Parts: sequence; C-alpha cells; structure tokens
Amino acid sequence: MNIQWFITLNFSPPAMNKKVTLLIALIFVLQATQFVQADDHETDQTIVDVASSTGSHDSLVAALNHVGLVDTLAGDGPFTVFAPTDQAFADAGIDLAELDTPEGKATLSDILLYHVVPGTVLSSNLSDCMSATAVNDLPLSFTVGDTVMVNDATVVTPD
Repeated sequence: MNIQWFITLNFSPPAMNKKVTLLIALIFVLQATQFVQADDHETDQTIVDVASSTGSHDSLVAALNHVGLVDTLAGDGPFTVFAPTDQAFADAGIDLAELDTPEGKATLSDILLYHVVPGTVLSSNLSDCMSATAVNDLPLSFTVGDTVMVNDATVVTPD
C-alpha cells in the first residue's frame, strides 16, 4: 500500500433545512485544513483506521460506515482525504439518523466523495495553480505560496 493523507477540515454553515445545510456543508467544508499522515509502509493502517484513532474524526468514520465507503478507502491507494472533524459535522448539523434514506445516503456519499482524491498523495507534490479532481468528479484547485489553499480553504497544519 502507499502513503495515505488526511486533511482535517472545519466548516460552520448556518442552520437551514437538511438539503440546504448539506449543500452548504459541501461548499464550505474547506474552511480550515490540516494534514495528518498515515504511513502504511510502516503500519498496515487504512485511512479509516487512522481516522478512528485521532479522537476527532469519529463522525467521519460513522458517516463512511453509514454510506458503505469504508472498504473503498481501505483499498489500494494512495488517496488524499479531506477529513472533516467531529466539530465540522456538528456545525453542519449532519445527523446520520436523518440521512437514513436512499436520497440522504446518496447526498452524504457525494459530500464524502468530494473529500477524496484518488491515485495521489497531494501533499508530496503540490504546486501553485495545480488542480485535481475529487472522486465525485468535482474540481479542486490549489494555491501554493506562503500558505497552501485548497479552493478557498487554507491548510492550517501541513503534514
């Protein structure tokens, strides 16, 4: 397996109905970013294993289980994952029980897949004006200077 990365994100959309809140969560999920490395050459940890051990990504792990994406992220990488914290899920008002319908799971799955870039460890080869495509086919753009930006979000703690 290859090196896998996390980018921890926080977002705070206003309180609105579920669909609007989830859409806003998708848009604003890139507010604050942190890279956390899981080097699976030294361990056999998957992205989900690492997320489970951080103490701040339990909601992400529950959401990945809820929509059946755990095995996807346990597969051959590498992946770059933009990992929303538990606080980000709380701020967005994401309640997995309310998303226990086919439509709710599809929406949540789309949001989660927007946080995954397959086939690369982006933090090891970022350059200014670079772009990547998330698993859900939405574009991500990078600005590299004094700070690293992913779309409009700043990476606050790299690596």
